[in-house]
Amino acid sequence: MTTKVERRIKIKYRVRNKISGTTERPRMSVFRSNKQIYVQIIDDLTGKTLAAASSLGMEGKLPKKEQAAKVGEMIAKKAQEAGVTAVVFDRNGYLYHGRVKEVADAARNAGLKF
Repeated sequence: MTTKVERRIKIKYRVRNKISGTTERPRMSVFRSNKQIYVQIIDDLTGKTLAAASSLGMEGKLPKKEQAAKVGEMIAKKAQEAGVTAVVFDRNGYLYHGRVKEVADAARNAGLKF
């Protein structure tokens, strides 16, 4: 019997076999912990993180979904500053639902294409 974490890791590797970020279209990876949400834009060819944003140290107490939406806006802004307009979305084994979907929608609305 596999645990919830092991199941997510299996899905993560299955997804990562199919997608990878290039210099033109880097990978936007989402990590969700119980309290925070983290997003990185990664160029897999060079192995470098081009931009990162997280809900760590956000002022004020917001619901998790609103925090996720703010992080999505932040990552889109940072990506555009780094010269990135289009990305490949990596949900990292999580369901495209809830906070992961909020990050994606907010980043799309802020001008990131995927």
